[in-house]
Amino acid sequence: MTTARDALAARLRAVGSVFAEDEADLLLEAGDGDPVRLRALVQRRFAGEPLEVVLGWAAFDGHRVRVAAGVFVPRARTAVVVEQAARRLHRYDRVVDLCCGVGAISVALLGRVGALDLVAADVDPDATDVAAENIGDRGIVVTGDLFAPLPERFREAVDVIAVNAPYVPSGEVATMPSEARDHERLVALDGGADGLDVHRRIADGAGAWLRPGGAVVIEVSAAQSAASAALFAAAGFTVAVERDDEVDGTCVVAVRPA
Repeated sequence: MTTARDALAARLRAVGSVFAEDEADLLLEAGDGDPVRLRALVQRRFAGEPLEVVLGWAAFDGHRVRVAAGVFVPRARTAVVVEQAARRLHRYDRVVDLCCGVGAISVALLGRVGALDLVAADVDPDATDVAAENIGDRGIVVTGDLFAPLPERFREAVDVIAVNAPYVPSGEVATMPSEARDHERLVALDGGADGLDVHRRIADGAGAWLRPGGAVVIEVSAAQSAASAALFAAAGFTVAVERDDEVDGTCVVAVRPA
């Protein structure tokens, strides 16, 4: 096995893998001793498919969450949103995982906090199909544009809205790694001219869904954090920027005044 692993790692390194040994281990695990299956997985990886899509899952905050072709793959840096949201939650609190993708934030919060009154929402039906598998009967998954599909009982009653909305400026999408720009839908990446179009809409609409003292916790790049925070401040929220160097993640925490 070591010889096969070393040979596979060498091939992966030759095509640019930074973590060739780790990738080799994961592909061998997924191959499950079947050389035909392993060859098919390796060929897909060499063809440029993201490793997570080849494997069918992504690691996030200690969990393996299912992913699918074309759908946004969770990034480790989004754990900053989970950390800041979890600090503000207790069991059975009401939570919205907005722009949920495959539901990674939901899975992580359920793991950290326990049972929640949780709704995950995304505009991409393929993403919500996967999120429904990942979340199961522990929450509700809805499809639609931002707040539109949320249940009416959540209005002015949500404790935390946790968000990983698209925030890449339109002009920078083409400079993203090919695994993102070629394999994830534009709607999950493109945040408009300055990257903050969706942040503006969330800042404008979140107050109608949060309880007094409830918070939006929204991922953003470090360079955009002050501008995003200003959007929420202008909408009447009390804001702070939180940073987690361990995962290289940044988020804005915007609290509705009590």
